[in-house]
Amino acid sequence: MKVLNVGSKGYTQNIYLNKNFKEAQKQEAPAYENPISRKTERNLAILGALGGSAVVGAVVGGLTSCIPAVKGAKIPVLSGVAAAVIALALTLPSKLYHTAINAFAREKEMDIFSRDKALKANLTEEVHKEVLDPGVSLDKKLDDNLKLQTANRSAALLFNTMNPSN
Repeated sequence: MKVLNVGSKGYTQNIYLNKNFKEAQKQEAPAYENPISRKTERNLAILGALGGSAVVGAVVGGLTSCIPAVKGAKIPVLSGVAAAVIALALTLPSKLYHTAINAFAREKEMDIFSRDKALKANLTEEVHKEVLDPGVSLDKKLDDNLKLQTANRSAALLFNTMNPSN
C-alpha cells in the first residue's frame, strides 16, 4: 500500500514539475508567431484557381452561345461548366504545390528576418547599457559602438551588392 502511495506522489510531483517547466518556458521566451500562414496561402490559391476556372468557363460558354448551330441555353451552360471543371482539374494541383513551396520559403525568410531584428535590438540594448555604465572604460565603449555600427553598415553593403538594380 505504501509503494502505491509513494509512486502516486512521485507521479503527481512529476506532473507538477512538468507543468511548472512548461509555464516557465512560456514566460521566459515570448512566443514568436510567424505572420505567414500556410493554410491562408493554400486557401487563397484555391480561390484563385476557382476564379480562373470560372473565367475560362464563362468564356467558353459565351463562345459556344455565339455558334449559330447551337440552339437552346443548356449546351452553352454545360460546355462552360465542363470547361471550368477541366481548367480547375488541370491548374489546382500545380497551384497548390507551388503555393506550399513558396509559403515554406517565405516562412523561413520571415523567421530569419525577425530573429535578425531581435538580435540587433538586443545588441543595441547591450551597447546602450554599457555606455551608461560608469565602470566601463571609454575606449571599450567606443570600440563596441564602432563594432555595432560597422556590423549594421556591412549588412547594408551586402544587401546593396546583392541588388544590382541600384
